[in-house]
Formats: sequence, structure tokens, C-alpha cells
Amino acid sequence: MKKSGYLYALCAVLIWSGFILVSRLGGISELSSYDVIAIRYASCALVLFPVWIVSYIKKTEQYFSLFSPKFITISLIGGMAYALCTFKGFEMTSASHAAILLPGLLPLFITLLSTAFNKGPNREPTNKFKWTGISVITLGIAILFYQQVYQNSGFSVGHIYLIAGAFFWALFSVLIKCWQITPWQATLSLAMITSIIYIPLYITLTPNNLVIIALTDTSLLNKLFTDILIQAFYQGVLAMIVQMVFYVRAIQIIGPSSMGSMMAIVPIVSGISALFVFNEAVTVALIIAFSLVSLGTWITHSPLLRKSFTKREKLCLISTSK
Repeated sequence: MKKSGYLYALCAVLIWSGFILVSRLGGISELSSYDVIAIRYASCALVLFPVWIVSYIKKTEQYFSLFSPKFITISLIGGMAYALCTFKGFEMTSASHAAILLPGLLPLFITLLSTAFNKGPNREPTNKFKWTGISVITLGIAILFYQQVYQNSGFSVGHIYLIAGAFFWALFSVLIKCWQITPWQATLSLAMITSIIYIPLYITLTPNNLVIIALTDTSLLNKLFTDILIQAFYQGVLAMIVQMVFYVRAIQIIGPSSMGSMMAIVPIVSGISALFVFNEAVTVALIIAFSLVSLGTWITHSPLLRKSFTKREKLCLISTSK
């Protein structure tokens, strides 16, 4: 049973790693970040809408009131705000930097926001391993930014967008836990509500959007067809639906801490892959940043460290009592 849980976790991690690469691929293509967002949520909505309609007609357990204030709130934060910042960041920053910033900053932001939001007796405890891991992650990100400043590149606007994207996704994660929103409700809300709000704005306010291109320039649309297909399949189906199923199933079998420790693979897989796929520059600082962020993520969530520390504490208590 545990083996199947780790298999689900590995699949979820690989899809998350691929998401960074595919998003960067969209960022350097002729598609704009606004196009990629529209493709992501519209394709997911087209897949899930029939399921929601059936659940509405038959009043199954999957049915829920979609336009509740809390579902609209998480869609604006985890759908609109996250996507607008993140995909703009992918357009302006290298995939290797995104591989460090997105998974690296999530534990920090989630811990800080959880501490701020969850004041009651049911709040998740923050132990010394979590803060140690966050410190290691922060050191890795600091080294990356030091390299940028040293090379006179400075903090690009793309870095700021990615940091903001990580913050919004962390806020979304904390809210769905506080409000006890299920993965099905979260996925459907992100797809449907974000599409309903975003697509009309995209069509009316974005110049040269895909709708205008489809009506006026079919040759360009044919040229973009492969890019659109890749983004629709990966963003709308794999990243939004399949990855969520694997992620939740892994948590049910091996627990959130073990799943969290598996996320340490993301910066290594996506970061190193980006160096080869996009021919990005390899530096000592970048390799150190990859290593520290992955190590920090593992320390933050590792159940092995907690178990060994608990055993040592018990042994110390037994020895002192004697």
C-alpha cells in the first residue's frame, strides 16, 4: 500500500516539475501569458463542466453550490492572481530560476500564513525542523539573488512576479485548509469561476488574443496550433486534474508530511531539465541554490527526521529519569 502511495506522489511531483518547463515553453512561444492562462482554465473547464452538470442534475455527492463567496475568493486568489503573476514571470524569467522560487518559497509563505490565520487549538504545529528547512531554503534563494546582483542583472520584474505567484498560491492553500474545501471543490472552482471571470476580460481587453486571431488570421492560428495543444493538454488536463488526483491520493496513503518531502525533487528535476531543454547558463550559485532549496524542502517535511528526533527525546527522558 505504501509503495502505491509513493508511486502516486512521484507522478504528482513529475507533473509539477513538467508544469514549470511547459509554462516556460509557453512563455517563450508566440503565445502571450494571457493566452496561456485562457487556455489553461478554459480547457480544464470544458473537461469538468459536464461532470458538474451531471452531478447537479442527479444531486450526487460531487454537487455543491459553485458561486459561494468562499469559492469565488479562492478562485480570485488561486486562479486569477496566481496565474497572472506566475505566467507573466515565466514569460520574463528563466525556468531554472522559476524552479527555485516557486517550490522554494511555498513552504515559507505557507508557514507564515498558517501561523497568521490558524490561531485556534487545531492549528498545525510549527516545529524546529520546519523552521530549519525554511532557513536553508531562504539561504538558497538568497544565493541565487546575490548572483543576480553580482552580475549586475539585479532583481528582474519576472522574479517579483514569481514571488507574488508563490505568495498567492500559498494563501490559496491555507484558505482551502481553513475553510475545509475538498480537492474536487477547489479544482472545479478554479476552472469554472476563473474561466467565467477571466475569459470575457481576456477577449475584450487583450489585443491580438486567440479569438481575434481565429477570426482574422487562420494561418497564424495554424502556426500556433501545436503550442495551444501542448498548453491545453498539460495545463488544463495534466496539471489541473490528473496531478490533483495523484496528489490527493498520495496524501491519503503516505500522509502530507511524506508528500511534502517528495516535493524536494521538484527543483532538481525541473531545474536541471531546464538547463538542457532551454540551454540556460549553468553557474555554481545556481547549482548551490538548487541543492539548498531541495534540501530545505526535504527537512521541512521529512517524517524521518521527526521520528528520529522523537526517539532521541524519549531516550533522553528515560536516561534522565533514571
